[in-house]
Amino acid sequence: MLRHLLCLLAGLFMAALAHAQAEHSLELLREQGRDEIIPRYLLQDPYGRPVSNEDFRGRFQLIAFGYTFCPDVCPTTLVEMASLLKSLGPRAGKLQAIFITVDPERDTGKVLKTYTEFFDARILGLTGSPQLIRRVADNFRIRYARVVNPGNGPYAVDHSAGMTLLGPDGRVLRKYAFGTPTDDILTSLKDLLPER
Repeated sequence: MLRHLLCLLAGLFMAALAHAQAEHSLELLREQGRDEIIPRYLLQDPYGRPVSNEDFRGRFQLIAFGYTFCPDVCPTTLVEMASLLKSLGPRAGKLQAIFITVDPERDTGKVLKTYTEFFDARILGLTGSPQLIRRVADNFRIRYARVVNPGNGPYAVDHSAGMTLLGPDGRVLRKYAFGTPTDDILTSLKDLLPER
Protein backbone atom coordinates (compact mmCIF):
# COMPACT_ATOMS: atom_id res chain seq x y z
CA MET A 1 0.00 0.00 0.00
CA LEU A 2 2.78 2.41 0.95
CA ARG A 3 4.70 1.45 -2.19
CA HIS A 4 1.66 2.29 -4.37
CA LEU A 5 1.22 5.62 -2.59
CA LEU A 6 4.88 6.50 -3.10
CA CYS A 7 4.65 5.60 -6.80
CA LEU A 8 1.55 7.75 -7.17
CA LEU A 9 3.22 10.70 -5.42
CA ALA A 10 6.33 10.30 -7.57
CA GLY A 11 4.17 10.28 -10.71
CA LEU A 12 2.31 13.43 -9.63
CA PHE A 13 5.61 15.14 -8.82
CA MET A 14 7.05 14.24 -12.25
CA ALA A 15 3.91 15.49 -14.03
CA ALA A 16 4.06 18.78 -12.10
CA LEU A 17 7.76 19.12 -12.87
CA ALA A 18 7.16 18.47 -16.59
CA HIS A 19 4.38 21.05 -16.60
CA ALA A 20 6.59 23.65 -14.90
CA GLN A 21 9.44 22.96 -17.31
CA ALA A 22 7.14 23.32 -20.34
CA GLU A 23 5.80 26.66 -19.04
CA HIS A 24 9.34 27.89 -18.23
CA SER A 25 10.61 26.89 -21.69
CA LEU A 26 7.75 28.71 -23.41
CA GLU A 27 8.39 31.84 -21.34
CA LEU A 28 12.10 31.77 -22.22
CA LEU A 29 11.23 31.49 -25.91
CA ARG A 30 8.86 34.45 -25.64
CA GLU A 31 11.53 36.51 -23.89
CA GLN A 32 13.94 35.70 -26.70
CA GLY A 33 11.35 36.94 -29.21
CA ARG A 34 10.69 33.62 -30.88
CA ASP A 35 8.50 30.61 -30.43
CA GLU A 36 9.78 27.19 -31.37
CA ILE A 37 6.30 26.13 -32.37
CA ILE A 38 5.06 27.25 -35.77
CA PRO A 39 1.28 27.23 -35.23
CA ARG A 40 0.30 26.40 -38.80
CA TYR A 41 -1.60 23.50 -40.29
CA LEU A 42 -3.57 22.65 -43.42
CA LEU A 43 -5.44 19.38 -43.02
CA GLN A 44 -8.85 17.82 -43.69
CA ASP A 45 -11.95 17.60 -41.53
CA PRO A 46 -13.93 14.32 -41.30
CA TYR A 47 -15.76 15.23 -44.53
CA GLY A 48 -12.59 15.80 -46.53
CA ARG A 49 -12.86 19.59 -46.49
CA PRO A 50 -9.65 21.59 -46.05
CA VAL A 51 -9.15 23.16 -42.62
CA SER A 52 -6.33 25.48 -41.63
CA ASN A 53 -5.32 27.41 -38.54
CA GLU A 54 -6.60 30.53 -40.32
CA ASP A 55 -10.18 29.20 -40.22
CA PHE A 56 -10.31 29.87 -36.49
CA ARG A 57 -8.98 33.43 -36.36
CA GLY A 58 -10.73 35.27 -33.55
CA ARG A 59 -11.15 32.07 -31.52
CA PHE A 60 -8.85 30.17 -29.21
CA GLN A 61 -7.68 26.71 -30.36
CA LEU A 62 -6.84 23.87 -27.98
CA ILE A 63 -4.89 21.30 -30.00
CA ALA A 64 -3.84 17.76 -29.15
CA PHE A 65 -2.11 15.16 -31.29
CA GLY A 66 -2.80 11.43 -31.06
CA TYR A 67 -4.55 8.54 -32.73
CA THR A 68 -7.71 6.52 -32.32
CA PHE A 69 -6.00 3.20 -31.53
CA CYS A 70 -4.15 4.82 -28.62
CA PRO A 71 -4.83 2.76 -25.49
CA ASP A 72 -4.39 5.38 -22.79
CA VAL A 73 -2.92 8.86 -23.36
CA CYS A 74 -5.27 9.95 -26.16
CA PRO A 75 -8.55 8.92 -24.54
CA THR A 76 -7.38 10.56 -21.31
CA THR A 77 -6.59 13.78 -23.19
CA LEU A 78 -9.96 13.78 -24.95
CA VAL A 79 -11.81 13.16 -21.70
CA GLU A 80 -9.98 16.23 -20.35
CA MET A 81 -10.89 18.27 -23.44
CA ALA A 82 -14.55 17.29 -23.13
CA SER A 83 -14.52 18.14 -19.42
CA LEU A 84 -12.98 21.54 -20.14
CA LEU A 85 -15.59 22.33 -22.79
CA LYS A 86 -18.39 21.38 -20.42
CA SER A 87 -16.92 23.32 -17.49
CA LEU A 88 -16.38 26.45 -19.59
CA GLY A 89 -20.11 26.73 -20.28
CA PRO A 90 -20.88 29.58 -22.72
CA ARG A 91 -17.17 30.49 -22.90
CA ALA A 92 -16.56 27.22 -24.77
CA GLY A 93 -18.02 28.91 -27.86
CA LYS A 94 -14.82 30.96 -28.05
CA LEU A 95 -12.65 27.83 -28.09
CA GLN A 96 -12.18 25.24 -30.83
CA ALA A 97 -10.93 21.89 -29.52
CA ILE A 98 -8.92 20.01 -32.15
CA PHE A 99 -7.54 16.46 -32.26
CA ILE A 100 -4.93 15.89 -35.01
CA THR A 101 -4.13 12.29 -35.86
CA VAL A 102 -0.56 11.00 -36.11
CA ASP A 103 -1.89 7.81 -37.72
CA PRO A 104 -3.50 8.95 -40.99
CA GLU A 105 -3.37 5.47 -42.51
CA ARG A 106 -5.96 4.13 -40.05
CA ASP A 107 -7.60 7.36 -38.91
CA THR A 108 -9.86 8.21 -41.83
CA GLY A 109 -12.28 11.10 -41.53
CA LYS A 110 -15.14 8.76 -40.65
CA VAL A 111 -13.09 6.97 -37.97
CA LEU A 112 -11.98 10.30 -36.45
CA LYS A 113 -15.53 11.69 -36.44
CA THR A 114 -16.89 8.65 -34.59
CA TYR A 115 -13.98 8.74 -32.15
CA THR A 116 -14.05 12.45 -31.27
CA GLU A 117 -17.86 12.58 -31.06
CA PHE A 118 -17.76 9.83 -28.46
CA PHE A 119 -16.05 12.33 -26.15
CA ASP A 120 -17.71 15.57 -27.30
CA ALA A 121 -19.19 16.56 -30.67
CA ARG A 122 -17.41 19.92 -30.43
CA ILE A 123 -13.98 18.30 -30.73
CA LEU A 124 -12.86 18.48 -34.36
CA GLY A 125 -10.77 15.58 -35.68
CA LEU A 126 -8.30 16.44 -38.44
CA THR A 127 -6.36 14.15 -40.75
CA GLY A 128 -4.41 14.38 -43.99
CA SER A 129 -1.75 12.69 -46.04
CA PRO A 130 1.24 11.24 -44.16
CA GLN A 131 3.36 14.08 -45.58
CA LEU A 132 0.98 16.79 -44.35
CA ILE A 133 0.68 15.19 -40.92
CA ARG A 134 4.47 15.05 -40.66
CA ARG A 135 4.78 18.72 -41.62
CA VAL A 136 2.16 19.81 -39.07
CA ALA A 137 3.71 17.66 -36.34
CA ASP A 138 7.11 19.19 -37.10
CA ASN A 139 5.58 22.69 -36.95
CA PHE A 140 4.15 21.95 -33.51
CA ARG A 141 7.31 20.12 -32.36
CA ILE A 142 5.39 16.86 -31.95
CA ARG A 143 7.46 13.70 -32.10
CA TYR A 144 5.84 10.48 -33.28
CA ALA A 145 6.95 7.12 -34.67
CA ARG A 146 5.29 3.85 -35.53
CA VAL A 147 6.10 0.99 -33.16
CA VAL A 148 5.77 -2.47 -34.66
CA ASN A 149 4.27 -5.13 -32.43
CA PRO A 150 6.68 -8.09 -32.31
CA GLY A 151 3.68 -10.41 -31.84
CA ASN A 152 2.32 -9.47 -35.28
CA GLY A 153 -0.54 -7.50 -33.70
CA PRO A 154 -1.59 -4.00 -34.73
CA TYR A 155 1.15 -1.40 -34.63
CA ALA A 156 1.18 1.42 -32.10
CA VAL A 157 2.30 5.02 -32.52
CA ASP A 158 4.58 6.49 -29.89
CA HIS A 159 3.92 10.25 -29.74
CA SER A 160 4.33 13.42 -27.73
CA ALA A 161 1.45 14.14 -25.39
CA GLY A 162 -0.15 17.29 -24.03
CA MET A 163 -2.14 20.17 -25.47
CA THR A 164 -1.24 23.46 -27.12
CA LEU A 165 -3.37 26.58 -26.78
CA LEU A 166 -3.41 29.12 -29.60
CA GLY A 167 -4.83 32.59 -29.07
CA PRO A 168 -7.36 34.39 -31.28
CA ASP A 169 -4.45 35.83 -33.28
CA GLY A 170 -3.13 32.30 -33.97
CA ARG A 171 -0.07 32.59 -31.74
CA VAL A 172 0.95 30.04 -29.12
CA LEU A 173 -0.21 31.05 -25.65
CA ARG A 174 0.39 27.92 -23.56
CA LYS A 175 1.66 24.36 -23.65
CA TYR A 176 -0.09 22.06 -21.20
CA ALA A 177 2.03 19.00 -20.45
CA PHE A 178 0.29 15.65 -20.19
CA GLY A 179 -0.72 15.16 -16.58
CA THR A 180 -1.41 18.84 -15.90
CA PRO A 181 -4.44 18.82 -13.58
CA THR A 182 -7.62 19.63 -15.49
CA ASP A 183 -8.56 22.22 -12.86
CA ASP A 184 -5.29 24.08 -13.53
CA ILE A 185 -5.99 24.12 -17.28
CA LEU A 186 -9.55 25.28 -16.63
CA THR A 187 -8.34 28.14 -14.42
CA SER A 188 -5.85 29.14 -17.11
CA LEU A 189 -8.54 29.09 -19.81
CA LYS A 190 -11.00 31.07 -17.70
CA ASP A 191 -8.33 33.71 -17.15
CA LEU A 192 -7.87 34.01 -20.93
CA LEU A 193 -11.33 33.51 -22.39
CA PRO A 194 -13.71 36.45 -22.11
CA GLU A 195 -17.00 35.78 -20.37
CA ARG A 196 -19.04 37.33 -23.18
